[in-house]
Amino acid sequence: MSLALTDPITLAGRTASSRVIFGPHETNLAVGRALSARHVAYYERRARGGAGIVVTEVASVHPGDHPYERAPLAAHCGDRWAEIVSACGAHGTLVLAGIGHSGLQGSSAWTQAPLWAPSRVPDPATRELPAEMTEADIHSVTDGFRAAAALAVEADADGVELDAGPTALLRQFLSGLTNHRTDRYGADRLRLLREVIAAVRAELGPGRILALRLSCDENAPWAGITPDEAARYVRELAGSLDLITVVRGGLFTPETYRPDAHTPTGFNRELCRQVRGAVVGLVPVVLQGSVVSPSSAQEAVDRGVCDAVEMTRAQIADPDLVSSVRDHRDPRPCVRCNQACLVRDFRNPEIGCIANAEAGQEDRPAPGVPTTVRDVLVVGGGPAGLEAARGLAGRGHRVTVADRADRVGGMLHTAGSGKGAPPFAELARWLEQRCRDLGVVIRTDTVVGADDLDAAHDAGTAVVLATGSRPRPPGFPVVGGGGYLTATQALRAPETVPDRAVVWDPVGGRVGVAVAEHLVARGRAVDYATIDPIPGSRLAPTGDLVAANARLHRAGVRRHLGVEVRGVDASGVHLVHRVTGSEVVVDSATLVDCSVGLPDDRSTRPGLDGIGDCIAPRTVREAIGEGHRLASEL
Repeated sequence: MSLALTDPITLAGRTASSRVIFGPHETNLAVGRALSARHVAYYERRARGGAGIVVTEVASVHPGDHPYERAPLAAHCGDRWAEIVSACGAHGTLVLAGIGHSGLQGSSAWTQAPLWAPSRVPDPATRELPAEMTEADIHSVTDGFRAAAALAVEADADGVELDAGPTALLRQFLSGLTNHRTDRYGADRLRLLREVIAAVRAELGPGRILALRLSCDENAPWAGITPDEAARYVRELAGSLDLITVVRGGLFTPETYRPDAHTPTGFNRELCRQVRGAVVGLVPVVLQGSVVSPSSAQEAVDRGVCDAVEMTRAQIADPDLVSSVRDHRDPRPCVRCNQACLVRDFRNPEIGCIANAEAGQEDRPAPGVPTTVRDVLVVGGGPAGLEAARGLAGRGHRVTVADRADRVGGMLHTAGSGKGAPPFAELARWLEQRCRDLGVVIRTDTVVGADDLDAAHDAGTAVVLATGSRPRPPGFPVVGGGGYLTATQALRAPETVPDRAVVWDPVGGRVGVAVAEHLVARGRAVDYATIDPIPGSRLAPTGDLVAANARLHRAGVRRHLGVEVRGVDASGVHLVHRVTGSEVVVDSATLVDCSVGLPDDRSTRPGLDGIGDCIAPRTVREAIGEGHRLASEL
C-alpha cells in the first residue's frame, strides 16, 4: 500500500499526524540556558501547520558542555518541554526532546574549562586541544543523558532524540578520526552509545520514543564513519530504537549537514536507502538533507528510501507546509540560502527566514482586520513590494502593484541566476501567484510618475514606494574606452561581458563569488579582486566560505586579495595592493562591479511610505521583512 507524506505514523505506540518532521536546530531564542516562551510559540506554529513530529533544539546533558552562548541545558528545560508538549500535542504532533553533548566540537568560551573528547584530537575549526575523558567523565555524561531523559518523561514528552550527528560527542566516540583510545571505549567504539541508549531507555520505558540522529558518513573514509560502518552500527542498535534519522558530516565537514543551494536537494537519498536497507522492518528510518519539496519527499517515501522525511528549513520558510500539501496548495519555497536560518554565530542572530518574516517572531500577535478598507498603490514589484501587496490584500485592502519591468520579482530573478545560486525565482513566482490569488492587480511595463503619485495621494489612495535601488557610480575613474559593467548588467546579459573580466567585490558577500562563477560557466576568463584577505569573506555564516574558495580555485579564477581598483582604461583594469602599493594590470579586461547600489529614492516625498532598497539597499530578508511589517501596520 502506498503511503502519503500526510499519513500518520505510529512509533512506540504513539501516533504522529504526518510523516513530516521538524528537526532540531539552533534558534538563539533561549533565555540564559533555558528554553523560552518564544520556543513554545515557534514549535506550536509548525505543529499547527501539520508537522507530525517536532524535535526540540538539542539541550546539553552536562553543564560542562556550552557549545554556543544561548545553548539550552537540559537541566533547565523541563518546564518549557512540558509547555511545548501541551501546545504541540493539541494538534496531534509528537514532541521529542533533543539531547546531546558537543564534546571537542563545543566551545570553552563560556565555561572557561577544557573541552571533553574521546581522545586528544583538536577541532580543525577552533584548533583547541581537548582533554581526554576519564571513565569517570564518561559515566557523568551517561548519567547526564539519563537525567535529561527523566526530565523529558516528567514533562510528558513523547520521547527523546539522541544527537550523534556531525558535531556530537556520541559520534566522536564512534569515529576513528576522534577515538584513538586503547581502553574498552576504544576497543569497542559503539560502547558509549550503547550504554547511553540503555540508560535512556530505562528512564523512558517501552511506551515512549527513543530516536537517534546518526551521522552515517563523515566524508572521511580513511578513518571516519563510512556508510558500511554506519549500517553495521544501526543493525546492532535497531532493536533498542524507535526511530533513526540518517545524516552526514563530521569533524572535517560539519557544513555538509545543512548545506546551501550549491549542494543538490535530497543529497542523502542513497545514504538513507543504504542504511534503511540494513534495518528494514526493524526500525523506521528518516531521510534528512535539503529536502524542501513535498513532491521529492513523497517520492522518497514511495521509493522506499525512508519511512518519514525531515523538512526543517522548508517548515521554517512555511510552517503550513503539511497543511498546504493536504489542501493542494504550493507552500512558500525554501531557497536553501542559509542566510537567516543558520544562527551559530558570534553575533547571536535569532532564527529567521529570508522568505518568511514571521519565522522566530511567532509570539507576536497577528495583525488584526483593518477598521477601514483602503485602496493601495504599491510602486515596484520586487520582493518588498510583492510581500507588502500580499499582506495588505490578505488583510482585505484593494491593492494594485505597478512595475516598470515586463515582469515582477525584481532582483529575485537576477540574484537567482547562475549555477548553485539560491532559486530566488521560485520565491518570486510564489509571491506573484499568492498576490494574484488574493485579488491584487499587477501592472507591468508601467511607469508611475510624479503626477500619478500626486493624483493617487489626492484620491485617498495609500501609496507604498518599493522602487528598489539604482546603480552606484564607480568609485574610480573609467576612461579611454575602458570596459565597465555592474553585477546586475553582467547577470542579466552575460553575453555583453567580453572574454576577460575582473569581478570587483568590495562587499565580500555571495554576489561577487556568484558573478565570478556565473561568468566562468559561460566561458569567460575571470579574475576576482577584493579588498579582503580572502574571497567571499562574509560567507562563513552561511557555511559556504571554504566551499566557495574551493570552487573558485577549481574553476581557474585568478584571485587578487587586499587590493583596490585604481582605474579602468583601454589597456585593462588597474589594481593596487593596499599595503605594498604594488600595481597589477589585468590586460584587456572589463571590470564587473559588485558594489552595493544606491537607493532609488527619486520618488520619495512626505506622506509616502518607503520600504526595501529604496530606503537602503540590503538583502532579500530586509526587503520582505519591511514589506511584511508595513502590511501588518497600515
